[in-house]
Amino acid sequence: MTASVTSVKAAAGRPPARTALRTELRRGIAPWTGLAVALTLLVPMWSKAAQWQGSWGTTQSELHAAAALLGGPLVAAAACWQGGREHRRRTTELLLSVPRSRLAQVTTAAAPIALWAAAGYLLALGVVFAATAPYTGAGGPSLAVAVTDLGLLLSIGFVGFVVGRLVRWRLTAPVLAVVLYVLLGAPGYMEASGRFLSPGEQYQLGWSVPVWWFAPVMLAWTGGIAAAVLLAYAARRRLSAVVPLALAVAAGAVIASTGAGLLRDDPTATRKVCSAPAPGTPQLCVKAPDAPVLPSVSAALAGMFSRLEGVPGAPVGYVDSMFRPKGGEAVLGSATRGWSVTRNRLTDPQAYASNTVLTLVSRDCPGGSRTSDREAAERVELTDDAVRTWLAGDDSPWDPEARPLVTRLEAMPDADRKVWLGRFLAALKSCAPAEVPAL
Repeated sequence: MTASVTSVKAAAGRPPARTALRTELRRGIAPWTGLAVALTLLVPMWSKAAQWQGSWGTTQSELHAAAALLGGPLVAAAACWQGGREHRRRTTELLLSVPRSRLAQVTTAAAPIALWAAAGYLLALGVVFAATAPYTGAGGPSLAVAVTDLGLLLSIGFVGFVVGRLVRWRLTAPVLAVVLYVLLGAPGYMEASGRFLSPGEQYQLGWSVPVWWFAPVMLAWTGGIAAAVLLAYAARRRLSAVVPLALAVAAGAVIASTGAGLLRDDPTATRKVCSAPAPGTPQLCVKAPDAPVLPSVSAALAGMFSRLEGVPGAPVGYVDSMFRPKGGEAVLGSATRGWSVTRNRLTDPQAYASNTVLTLVSRDCPGGSRTSDREAAERVELTDDAVRTWLAGDDSPWDPEARPLVTRLEAMPDADRKVWLGRFLAALKSCAPAEVPAL
């Protein structure tokens, strides 16, 4: 009966394999696999949205980790369950009567899981990119990483299907998922360059990008293994599996020997972007990807700028900590996405201003120049605390004993205070208490 139906369809000009694939794409667990992959990626990504929104590299790093460590085992388990379908239905012998080759049958049955998994990944990719795009600065997403993630999900689907065909155990699918999770994640704790053989290796794309040949080599590695497994199981001439296996081994050798060289420094991450010059306002310079944060930084430091206006020796500009300050420049406080920066806005502007002032008033003491006079050293520390508190506009100093000094600084006439602050800034490179003006 099956043969007759097949011949009728073939006579009607509809290839049986294409018809079977179309049917498999619409029924069974394949469509649910695509939905499950999308949700498995989107739910953890959304729970950490504050950490990646606004950075193309961080967004893709987080999505890559989720796709490999969560999506990969899920797809393998679904494909494994699909592979054991004939055993559960006891229709294995019936398949032997089908005129199509074993390889065509396996490919037709496994492809829907892989294709729906790829669709789920692409849906998640589009959602997270749409969510981060309004807040990004320079740079852009990496096509190479997206392609290798897709290649992994496609490859692992076919491998999982073959495992399901070979192992007749109902718990094979969940056990395979756990094993793959360990195999993909464990190499990340290694120091050796061989850890890059794992598709689950977490790339620091916030400040690096893949080399131009990254995608072809990674696809040859994962795809070669999948093709070798598939041909070894289903091909009429199983020795043909040697070709993709040799390709995978060659690609693996390149990956293991290259290691961290698979990534290079992102030029946009080290490019300096500065705010527009304005009279009486120091210029702010940050990394190009953080350029959208400049308005929030400027607003947070506005009070400090107004208090330092007209002070002799006050910084004429502030730069990100990754840049070396030039003459007359100071270093900005640190700001990390997901912690102190969310969607290009500082989560705690007051704390950021305090950190920037702390960087400004920290003393650059050469070795051996600290005083042994405890009382004099304490006076300098209290003075520094008072200046930091007043410049940052904090409610109270760190040391309660500095509160009277803050009051004296606030009570000074404006002209006298500017002169005193100029002397204080000039003494920052000295640790001699005598050179630090007293309050």
